[in-house]
Amino acid sequence: MNRTTRRILLIAGPLLFIVLQIIGSPPSMPAAAFDVMCVTLWMALWWVTEVVPIAVTALLPIILFPLTGAVDIGTTTASYGHKYVFLYLGGFILAVAIEKWNLHRRIALSIINIIGTHVKSIILGFMISTAFLSMWISNTATTVMMLPIGMAIIYQLRDNAETDQHENKIFGKALMLAIAYSASIGGMATLIGTPPNLVFAGIVQQLYGIEISFLKWIKLGLPISVILLFLCWKYLTSVAFDFKQKQFPGGRKEINRLLKDLGRITIPEKRVLIVFALTAFCWISRSFLLQPFLPYIDDTIIAITAAIVLFMIPAGEAEQKLINWEEAVKIPWGIIILFGGGMALATGFSESGLAEWIGQQLTSLENLPLFLLVLILIAAVNFLTEVTSNLATTAMLLPILAPMAIALNLHPYYLLVGATLAASCAFMLPVATPPNAVVFGSGYLRIPDMIKSGLWMNLISIIILSLVVYFVLPWLWNFDPQVIPASFEVGQQ
Repeated sequence: MNRTTRRILLIAGPLLFIVLQIIGSPPSMPAAAFDVMCVTLWMALWWVTEVVPIAVTALLPIILFPLTGAVDIGTTTASYGHKYVFLYLGGFILAVAIEKWNLHRRIALSIINIIGTHVKSIILGFMISTAFLSMWISNTATTVMMLPIGMAIIYQLRDNAETDQHENKIFGKALMLAIAYSASIGGMATLIGTPPNLVFAGIVQQLYGIEISFLKWIKLGLPISVILLFLCWKYLTSVAFDFKQKQFPGGRKEINRLLKDLGRITIPEKRVLIVFALTAFCWISRSFLLQPFLPYIDDTIIAITAAIVLFMIPAGEAEQKLINWEEAVKIPWGIIILFGGGMALATGFSESGLAEWIGQQLTSLENLPLFLLVLILIAAVNFLTEVTSNLATTAMLLPILAPMAIALNLHPYYLLVGATLAASCAFMLPVATPPNAVVFGSGYLRIPDMIKSGLWMNLISIIILSLVVYFVLPWLWNFDPQVIPASFEVGQQ
């Protein structure tokens, strides 16, 4: 995007807002709802084009909601302190500690070492390692960490006298794509694995007062991740690429060398591992193990407790702790602000009556078969996030889809969960997700390579997600597809 285009788009946002304000709202739309819609369109334009950082765009409701009279300043700013914002904050601090002491690298190398050095097994090992780490650490950080390990393996194969160099290029392409794809797939498994999951949980809490717990999400997300990871591995190693050299000469030697370079597990690593394992255990077991004794405990309390404990536990004999404040403040604050912007939009939609108005306009879609509606939505979000931020996309769409579901007499989970999961499945372009961009920079991939493999992965994910959301979600989350609970109806008022 050249400078002139950026300037035009920069001005187009506020200009669109002003023009719409001059035109005024349609007779059927409340004035406050129209104001929120104008703000949303301005934000959508800036989010899609990224003419300013997306976190900066997320701050617009703080200015525009109160000035237009749509939502007061207290209600608007409260959204930026939503409990899920602090859940992600705690998760980020835990991730910083894991990365600081190289625990993530040791976990990844150990998994690869266990799985073996057959060419397909090496790719599977990298995919399992990357997916597991991205369940807890940001997809971008996981990919950045796994890339040099993957490059070391590729160089080992390239420098081996028994290796055909064309075969090395094929292996390099497959491994780079495997790392990127598994980072996105793994992030879907947990509530903190990728930002769209928490946006979904926050909006459901904001609109309906219903908590999406860590356990509730992982019961859905983990099986989907496992299925997609296996299909992705089979596709990359059996369809997309053909490996003539089945065994990797010297592969285990290279893994052992990298593990040896790490040395024995250190005391700080052990202590971070204990905190990490206990945190994950508490998240998973909270509803049936902890709440009988601590009725008010929730996932955010567990995350912040873990973060505080890391500041308290010494790294060794010296005064140094497992993490200090100078390291903690390096977390991506922009994502946290963006969460707040998404929550503020959700509040604006419900408080102003915009959600209810949108719902009334969408009743014409009620005759569309439900499976087809879910399929179209998932496909649309999937391809939309090839060119837009998945976090910004969910922040824009979920407040709109919630009233749409009610208007169509559907349980909102169908559309909200479908869109959330689809936002994590953009595999075609380097700009689609940071993991794609990171591996594209390795030099082993060209854009046609990514489009060719990514298109098929997009189509596979669309089919799997549509089937799961339509057939499995109601059973897994125990709701009747034909019945919309009163709490959801109230949330639209």
